[in-house]
Amino acid sequence: MSNSEYIIRNAKPEEYQYIGELMVKVYSALDGFPKPDEHPKYYQMLANVGELTVNPGTEIFVAVSLEEVIAGAVVYFDDMQYYGSKGTATQEKNAAGFRLLAVDDRFRGKGIGKTLTLSCLEKAKNQKQKQMIIHTTNAMKPAWKMYEAIGFKRSDDLDFKQDDLEVFGFRFTF
Repeated sequence: MSNSEYIIRNAKPEEYQYIGELMVKVYSALDGFPKPDEHPKYYQMLANVGELTVNPGTEIFVAVSLEEVIAGAVVYFDDMQYYGSKGTATQEKNAAGFRLLAVDDRFRGKGIGKTLTLSCLEKAKNQKQKQMIIHTTNAMKPAWKMYEAIGFKRSDDLDFKQDDLEVFGFRFTF
């Protein structure tokens, strides 16, 4: 999938470190989101995001410009047991999920987050999944409108707390 200026493809292992750095930068800059000193394990996971791909069916998608500049990334899970959240999401069957959607500040407002989201939905649909599960927080509220416009619905049965952080579940049904 692509929009006119960006191509969505699987990340290459040699890009994992850069993607991890991008995710740390994006998430640590979110207003109201815990900072690295408050959640060091979370940021360690972000920095080493490539390690998630050792699990079957776990892939990192990147949006790259025609010049091969990574503008954004997301981690896709075709088996929720590897999704890595608290709450009930990891027990969902016939479901895929994505986490850790991050778009470089320099490329915001170009539809990259939406294109990455639609790529995950397309992959899940092609795999004949019944639903897509995602989580978000209040610090990521601007993305909620995009998710809802695409067709995701709030699913409070998927909500959980990560220490003091409220995490909200969304579900897309095919």
